[in-house]
Parts: sequence; structure tokens; C-alpha cells
Amino acid sequence: MRRLILVPAGLAAAAAAQPPAPVAAPASVAPANAQGDVAITIYSGNLALVQDTRRLNLPAGRSRQEFPDVSAEIRPETVSFAAPDTGIVEQNFDYDLLSPAKLMEKAVGKTVTIVRINPANGAETREQARILAANGGVVLQIGSRIEVLRDDGLPVRVIFDQVPPNLRARPTLSVTVETPRAGVRPAQLTYLTPGLGWKADYVAAFDEAAGKIDVQGWITLSNSTGTTFSNADVVMVAGTPNGGNGGYQPPDPSLRRAGTESGARERIGDYYLYPLRERTTIANAQTKQVSFLDVQGAPARKAYEYRVGWLYTAQSPESAATVLKFSNSSSGGLGDQLPAGTVRVYVKDRRGDPQFIGENRIGHTPMGSELAIATGYAFDVKVKAVVEKRERVNETRWRTTMRYTLTNARPDPVTVDLVQAGLDWSWEDTRIVEQSLTSERRSSDEAMWHVPVPGNGEASVTATFETRF
Repeated sequence: MRRLILVPAGLAAAAAAQPPAPVAAPASVAPANAQGDVAITIYSGNLALVQDTRRLNLPAGRSRQEFPDVSAEIRPETVSFAAPDTGIVEQNFDYDLLSPAKLMEKAVGKTVTIVRINPANGAETREQARILAANGGVVLQIGSRIEVLRDDGLPVRVIFDQVPPNLRARPTLSVTVETPRAGVRPAQLTYLTPGLGWKADYVAAFDEAAGKIDVQGWITLSNSTGTTFSNADVVMVAGTPNGGNGGYQPPDPSLRRAGTESGARERIGDYYLYPLRERTTIANAQTKQVSFLDVQGAPARKAYEYRVGWLYTAQSPESAATVLKFSNSSSGGLGDQLPAGTVRVYVKDRRGDPQFIGENRIGHTPMGSELAIATGYAFDVKVKAVVEKRERVNETRWRTTMRYTLTNARPDPVTVDLVQAGLDWSWEDTRIVEQSLTSERRSSDEAMWHVPVPGNGEASVTATFETRF
């Protein structure tokens, strides 16, 4: 009879000094990894499609085939099995993995052997014990007494007669199939699993004096499925497939103008594919990074922006946002579709060393778009917005005068994009009746002024709005 020995944590060293109990050799030893030719498609939102093609030696008639080394997070309802001249009868997924705690849990109500070593003289004693509970600790019945199996440093072993059939050393899917002929044939197992994810990260080196930017794009893979996928053909999908909950796409403040260019990158449906150039092994609990974008010297510029809510009066001057603006167009830009991710911006100091100045996220961005990455708030460029005057014109109309004071403590002049928001509170016919600087109406909700502010100086803008409120 095959017997299994459990050594509680903290007792391994003492137990190791004792001669091991004889263990029957297993009939066969499973390979280190039973996967076949693996292809993985990883989507946004912690979801992946695994296609695993293995060669099976099937007997004629009905047989049960086991597929170890599938994802421990597999969604069994998504499994598809295909093999020539073979039909599937049923499938089972055994996800309880063999561990000391699980072994003890499955042995509740059963009898095991407790082996104790007297540390004074080395004498060994064995007792039959019935496991009553294994909830945060093990409760035993030995004869007429009840004991708690403690991890107190004394040499104790627990010997089990067998491993329960539903405990596996590795996540295993079993499939009952039927075929009219025996022989070796390829069989493809396809399933969806969470636990495999990817994200994009961008490192941007900005040269303000030259008006240029270098961008390195990285794909970061992560695996928390409990399974290693060996020598896999991996492709990432940039997009957000609906998972059945309707989904929600938050607005992307970094996207100032959506592009209209097409490129050579492969698409599937309305998503773009980012394949790895070579097969790779994605180990369990591993993070792996692969470069997918490397652009040198794309045009870029720094800008300042300040956004004001409707009827907002600042108690003190507030910093304008520092924004890095560039394009991903094919000419004069990054020249690629950009999957959603975080852009981290660096500039060189006087010594020529790169220094981090801020980061922000972008959404999935079509080629030819204009982007504005807010990296932080300016130290020297401030804006103070004040409601200077507000009066009722008649029963349905109000007139509001705003004054915006902009200051610049830098020695060089700057331009601030000043945005007045909140112009679309169902008023429909909001009008700017007076303004000291011509504005640009960005939308029904926003008006923008490009305000030049001299070095070590200030500027002001006034505007009068006529509204229903």
C-alpha cells in the first residue's frame, strides 16, 4: 500500500534525521510539463485564451484522458476539445491541489498514523488517530482522548495511507472521449482563463530645448494562474472585449484629437494585435517585459493648461497644469497605434542625467491622434479666476463677468491655454458678449483662450457671459 508522510511546518529538520518510511514507486512519472504546442492570446482586463495542442494515444471506444498543467483559474464552461474522429462525452476539472493543509482537510473522519520521537532517547512511538477537524489546526482522537496536533518543535510525523483521488499535484482537466479507431492524433484544448494579463508602459525622454521626444514602449506580462506556460506563442490584444456586463469606457483626458490614420498593424475585429517576436515561457507568479515601440526624435512641446469651473472664484492663485503634447501620426509622430497604458516622462538636468517629472495614463489611441500628457503642476505659472460681476438682465437672462489673472515667475515667456468650462448646463444659448482676448469655442461646454504671459510678468483676461443662469 502506498503511504504518504506529512511533516508539519517547523518539524522538518527533526524528522529528516529519521529513516524515511518505504514508499512504493509510482507506476509512471509525469513529465515536468505536459503541455503541447501552446498559443496564448491575452486581452485587456485579466483574460486570456489558451490553445494547447497535444498528441494523444487514444484507444478505440470510450476512454478518460487527463490534461495536467492547465490553468488553475480555468473557466471550465469555456473549454473546447477537438480531435479527429473523436467526440467528447464529459469533462471534469480537478482544481484542489495537493498540499499538507489540503491533505489533512480531505482526511477529516479518517484514520492516520501519528509517529512521535522522544528527543531524550530517540525512541519512536506510533499511534492510530482519527482526524476530527482541520480548521485552523488539527484535532485528533487517539483512543479515548482528544488532542490538538501542535507545531511546537517536537519531532512528529503524520502518515497517510493514500492520496485522495480528487487531489492533484498540478491543475488537471479530465475529458471522457469516444472514438471508433485507436491511434495517435493531435488534440486541441481551448479555454478562457483569468490570471494572465498584460499592460503597456511608456518611457518618454523629453528634450524641451530641441522640441523632441524619445519614446520606448514596453509590454508587461503577468501570470497568476498557478501554472507555467512553456515555449508559448503569445499575442496581446489591445481593446476591451465585452465580458457580458456591458462594460464602461471612461473618458480619456489625454486624447485631444482622435486620429484617422490606418497602419500595417494586424487587426482582429475592432482590436489591434501585438504579437511577441519569439516564443516565450511565462512562469507562474512571474512578470515579464518585452519592448514593442522605440521611436527617437518625434516632435513634442510643453504647454500649460488651466481649467475653470462655472462661477468659480479662487481664494488664492492656483498652479497651471504642465502638459506634454505630441502626436502618434505616421509623419512627424510615433507612427503606431498605442494601447492603453501609463506614460512616464523624464527630462535631463544640467548634468545630463534623466530626472522623472511625472506620469499619466492614456487610453487606446488610434494612429494620427494628438495627445496631451499632464505631468504635474507648474511651480512658477499661476492663475487666479474671480467672478468679478454678476447681474440679472431680465427674468430669464444673467450676465456674468469673469477676470482671470495669470502670473509667470519664469524668465522666459509662456503661453497658457485657459479653459472656461461649465457653459452647457442646459442653457443652450450661452454667449460670450465681451472678451479682452479672442477665444476658441472647443465645445458647447468649453471656451479656451491662448494667453501669452511675459517672462517675470503677468497677464489678465476678462470675459462676460450671457446665460440663462
